[in-house]
Amino acid sequence: MTFHIQRAQLDQVDALCAIERAAVELFRGHRAWPSYRNVSVPPEVLREAIARGLVWVAVIGSGEPVGFVWLDAEEGGDAIGVAEMDVLPSHGQRGIGAALLEHACHWARLAGYHRVDLGTLADVPWNATFYAKHGFEVVDKHRPEFDFARERDRENGFPDDLRVFMSRPLPPPDPAGWTVWPAPAKLNLFLRIVGRRPDGYHELQTVFRLLDWGDEIRLRVRRDGEIRRLTDVPGVPADTDLVVRAARLLQGHAPPDVGVDIEVEKRIPMGGGLGGGSSDAATVLVALNRLWGADLDEDALAELGRQLGADVPVFVRGRSAWAEGIGEKLSPLGLPRRWYVVLDPHEHVPTGALFQASELTRNAPPATISSFASGETVENAFAPVVRARHPRVAAALDWLDGFGRARLSGSGACVFLETGDVERAEAIAERCPAHFTAYVARGEDVSPLHVALARFRGVGGNGK
Repeated sequence: MTFHIQRAQLDQVDALCAIERAAVELFRGHRAWPSYRNVSVPPEVLREAIARGLVWVAVIGSGEPVGFVWLDAEEGGDAIGVAEMDVLPSHGQRGIGAALLEHACHWARLAGYHRVDLGTLADVPWNATFYAKHGFEVVDKHRPEFDFARERDRENGFPDDLRVFMSRPLPPPDPAGWTVWPAPAKLNLFLRIVGRRPDGYHELQTVFRLLDWGDEIRLRVRRDGEIRRLTDVPGVPADTDLVVRAARLLQGHAPPDVGVDIEVEKRIPMGGGLGGGSSDAATVLVALNRLWGADLDEDALAELGRQLGADVPVFVRGRSAWAEGIGEKLSPLGLPRRWYVVLDPHEHVPTGALFQASELTRNAPPATISSFASGETVENAFAPVVRARHPRVAAALDWLDGFGRARLSGSGACVFLETGDVERAEAIAERCPAHFTAYVARGEDVSPLHVALARFRGVGGNGK
């Protein structure tokens, strides 16, 4: 039997939950069975992990998923955990579980993680014994990073004496091989146009909120000076792609003859007002600055980013921020912990046409950080124009308004709703109409890109 491994898709959630329930049946009669019987994978949490690219499936020739592995990043740390790994019992003993595990560990290594952690059963051959064969060693279960998992076990009545925690150290990525970097999305929590400059650009005020979800950029250093984008992006020729332009711009500040192969896995909707292209470019600048040994400081990288687009510097600097000017004057902001339901209405909104719209308000009075913090300043100057001209976006705003105050991000087309807890966000996203796509994302004050950079610095050991 042949199978291949690929990233899971949102439409596979039900199939993966069914695999988990089938695998649980293997524990009937085991002392842990009561706990397994009463606890199952929450579909909404699995959906969120899939959207972040942290779930892989084994698929047979018919296209049917027969197993999956799900990684769960430990917040801000240099380790990543195996949240779940299951194979259909009918397809056991065929190397599927081993292939999934090795695939996940390989990705974690390329993403700069130092180790992979997991919790499993000590007395079941396909648990601890299986993982030991793949380089995992039993570690002290009382380590702080396992406190949450052990508390969850206690709540679910799981027998603590049977639980073991295991870790597998990961070597650093091969300098001549691929590395994996996040390119996070952003939201504009408000957007006000307060004037127009002599050069024709609009003076803006906005708050950029970085998210824990976005695109993935894969980079492989070359030594022949070539810069190649290996991924086709519909409607975006390689020479005009911001990732290629960013690499070429940085190349002038790097050692001679360095080049790069670039792959882009798009998750951020193009033209959605979530900053996807700008974030991709910023990730290339920040990552290649390290991989090429260019050693530019953050100010220099941000200036290169500004030459590519007004939103690029906020991603380079990697902090949620109050922004003015054309978006390049940034003041870092510490924002409350919030989750967001982000809705993609699948409608293209051309930014240029919005800026030229006669009904656009271009001379609003300046806002202040205190007016934003109080909740008084939440409007988006483009929202009335987009509502009038783009019915699908208007419909998305109207639907999301049923749960609170829906807002447009940037110049659209994506809309979002802020919530105080992840459960409410997931419950709303679950009810999303079929003609839209909903994502749940957490706001981050520090960019996932900078968290990844810190991991890679630790892996490299030179502190740069």
